[in-house]
Amino acid sequence: MINVKEAVKKAAEYFTDLYQSQFTNVLVEEIEQTGRYWFVTLGYDLPNVFNALTQFAANRQRGFKVLKIDADTGEVISMKIREVEHVE
Repeated sequence: MINVKEAVKKAAEYFTDLYQSQFTNVLVEEIEQTGRYWFVTLGYDLPNVFNALTQFAANRQRGFKVLKIDADTGEVISMKIREVEHVE
């Protein structure tokens, strides 16, 4: 059985391998173990194709993915978009 650090490592490796350097500022946002699965939410900055200078603005847009990892094998089972309500 893998522990929380191993689950996060598996999630980050999977995300990085899949997207390469398409996204920046990838951070662990949430971690939860439910039954035999770890759910690891990763947040990342969304690219702004209109103005490269806005990447430094405080109101950057973030995307989130939830990776479901088998706690017994460490295998990534799924990756889904995590919708987050925008609060102003």
